[in-house]
Amino acid sequence: MRFEFSGCVEMSSSDFPILAELEELIAEGGGELDVRVVCQVATAGRHFPVYAIALGNPDPGVPAIGIFGGFHGLERIGSEVVLAYLRSLIMRLRWDATLHRQLEAMRMVFMPLVNPGGMWRGTRANPAGVDLMRNAPLDCREGVPFLIGGQRISARLPWYRGAPGMPMEGENRAVCEVVAADLLTREFSVAVDCHSGFGIHDRIWFPYAHTALPIEHLAEMHALKDIYDQTYRSHNYLFEPQSRQYRAHGDIWDHLYRRALDRRGAVFLPLTLEMGSWLWVKKNPRQLFSRHGIFNPLIEHRQQRVLRRHLAWLDFLARAASGYRHWLPVEAERARHRELAMARWYRGSRPW
Repeated sequence: MRFEFSGCVEMSSSDFPILAELEELIAEGGGELDVRVVCQVATAGRHFPVYAIALGNPDPGVPAIGIFGGFHGLERIGSEVVLAYLRSLIMRLRWDATLHRQLEAMRMVFMPLVNPGGMWRGTRANPAGVDLMRNAPLDCREGVPFLIGGQRISARLPWYRGAPGMPMEGENRAVCEVVAADLLTREFSVAVDCHSGFGIHDRIWFPYAHTALPIEHLAEMHALKDIYDQTYRSHNYLFEPQSRQYRAHGDIWDHLYRRALDRRGAVFLPLTLEMGSWLWVKKNPRQLFSRHGIFNPLIEHRQQRVLRRHLAWLDFLARAASGYRHWLPVEAERARHRELAMARWYRGSRPW
């Protein structure tokens, strides 16, 4: 699918800085980018676009990476990390011959601001009061923590899933459309979704969230972690299935991963970067008095440090996707990685 810019969206977001930055990057990228407005979100008399931006080879025969941010409107730093990486790519396109060769062999897709309405309003949920990470048509049968695992009591409470039987929210349908068209059509693809707000450590989560059972591509996940550990021996990410911490209803990446299983022989590895925002609060307790301060670094030098820290992770994932044939395990090696993964993540764990 070739993305094209929709001329019906007016590029005037000066009072919404993060959307203005995204639109400036789109203009800066010019003809190197394929851009589409996949949906529009209405709130408070405004209409905000949800952009999908792609670059690289559109041939479905090459691997792809999708990078997402802004599912939760309070977690501004997730979108900012995605934009920082997108900016670095756009600037490097002017001079980096190695990057051009890499893009000939892969596709890169970005949705930096999935929930512009929530970010504009300063809410975790979208303007309808729905938590987009609890909204997919997928129920946990093993028990979830009260409220945080997803609830249908009221949109006035956090973690609202939406009314029973209703379709997914427009923002989630747009994500599903982009993933289905640009990632799930390929032999190999990886996605990373940038969030903040859990604990004092930066975590890399992978499915499942709706069950404590291991995913079908557990060996591939372990092999990916293995090459990352070998490449960046001093990193401090905690790599684990989300169910090791808690289970939840309606996780969009669980839903999309299960859809991907319909394509036998293809591999889709969805990951979540969960930045440990409690560390920022620990270093600056006054942030507790700000709703945004609980989820974002508010001091400038910490903001810059966070943006720098995660660029290496995103760049690693892009390179790993491009070179997946060199590390993806097969036959006996696949069995070995699965055994190691089971011992590391599933034996003796007691998720909520």
